[in-house]
Amino acid sequence: MNNVAHIPSYLSAEHLGPWETFLVQIDRVEPHLAPELRPLTPLLTRPMRALIVNVPIRLDNGEMAHFEGYRVQHNLARGPGKGGIRFHPSVTESVLKFLAFEQTFKNALTGLPMGGGKGGSNFNPKGKSANEVMRFCQSFMNELYRHIGADVDVPAGDIGVGGREIGYLFGQYRRLTGRHESGVLTGKGKGWGGAEVRTEATGYGAVFFAQEMLKRTGEDIDGRRAVVSGSGNVAIYAIEKVSQLGGTAVTASDSSGYVVDEQGIDVELLKQIKEVERGRISDYAERKPGARFVSGGSVWDVPAELAFPCATQNELDERGARALLDGGVRVVAEGANMPTTPEAVTLLQQSGILFGPGKAANSGGVATSALEMSQNAARDRWDFDHSEARLQAIMRDVHDASYEASERYGRPGDYVLGANSAGFVTVAQAMIEQGLV
Repeated sequence: MNNVAHIPSYLSAEHLGPWETFLVQIDRVEPHLAPELRPLTPLLTRPMRALIVNVPIRLDNGEMAHFEGYRVQHNLARGPGKGGIRFHPSVTESVLKFLAFEQTFKNALTGLPMGGGKGGSNFNPKGKSANEVMRFCQSFMNELYRHIGADVDVPAGDIGVGGREIGYLFGQYRRLTGRHESGVLTGKGKGWGGAEVRTEATGYGAVFFAQEMLKRTGEDIDGRRAVVSGSGNVAIYAIEKVSQLGGTAVTASDSSGYVVDEQGIDVELLKQIKEVERGRISDYAERKPGARFVSGGSVWDVPAELAFPCATQNELDERGARALLDGGVRVVAEGANMPTTPEAVTLLQQSGILFGPGKAANSGGVATSALEMSQNAARDRWDFDHSEARLQAIMRDVHDASYEASERYGRPGDYVLGANSAGFVTVAQAMIEQGLV
């Protein structure tokens, strides 16, 4: 297979690393695939459909503004589309097509009946009033509602889209359709169809995945030291779960720098500062005796056995990977989407590090969204303990599917190969069995 021939024109240069990684992995397994699956790689490079709409709103000052909105349904062979909506100036059709592609295979790894999709707009909610955000969500839903539904495509939150925005979107959907169709969106408020553990799911899931990688080698998180980047939702709950499993997470970060707390990050203080007060990570060091703040710098310079990149894309580069190796790292599990550069991934794998790619390690968020859909369909509500147990079981299944695929294709413990190939085969088989849909 000629990899370059299968790179779609809509993928911009900054996305070619992960895309080429996927194609290289599929090249490696193609000789072992059933003959009918081999021709599907070029087909799977393009989405099934992509919606592009204008989204006009009137600003508080009376001026008219308009933005572009998108929803990409990449592949629905395994179930309704599933994937987030993001509001950010960087959103383009190209970016969302690539993210929808990634989402398809991530969702397949969970074993749950979901296709892959992604959506969003170049609207930036930062600096906008609550009324402007509400009007934008309503205007976006005026176009989006025709193309989504519990059995068609189910959006969720993403960058710039949290519980507030999901509420505005859901309310407009109800207004337009006259139906309280709870399963049309996930990430809802708990009082109107939301699920327990959805907030914690991505961070918890990344730690559960790391735990499974360690178990495979007879090890455990208990007693180990961890570095975590970020201080948002994913990072906070990764830190919390590391602590609950007996480890010590000693860092958190934001764009201004990072803190080191040798006693272990105080999760409740971190939540107060970042979730309630919307403060900076330096505030943590000012209020926690013994903690220190490092302006700028790299969180990966802090020695630890476990590392969880939970902040943003491309945050762990080759230099950072070398620093982790010098600090004795044993496991890296991606909590963010594509936080590790291809060069860093190669270095970590060549060094024998257990590396959990985001496609597998951070799939806990979308898995719990699927559990929210299940509860909505049954008009049911699960408690926290039951929901967390389901999440942990799903992450165990994701790990096992990835590891078993890596064994099957001759590279035991290569979770990048395993996750890519297991996801691809699952989707491809569904397409073939339904008559190439």
